[in-house]
Amino acid sequence: MPALILTPAERSALRAAAHRLSPVVTIGKAGLTEPLLLETGRALASHGLIKVRAIAGEREERAQWLDQLAERLDAAAVQAIGRILVLYRPL
Repeated sequence: MPALILTPAERSALRAAAHRLSPVVTIGKAGLTEPLLLETGRALASHGLIKVRAIAGEREERAQWLDQLAERLDAAAVQAIGRILVLYRPL
């Protein structure tokens, strides 16, 4: 299933809601592994809106990770700021 598509108003509201959140998943040197995908999926199922910290990777790689996470987890890529990625999936 393709990633969710958000309207600009929805994206703005989710960015505001994510501001107070702390990252719940960390992407390390290994990148997107199956255990990481499982943990991220569990976090999305529990919270709906999450932050993911990427401690490795360049800007382009982090942008790809955000898109891949959204695609593989049926979520919406809300935002990428620095090393923080924000994902949303309705509960």
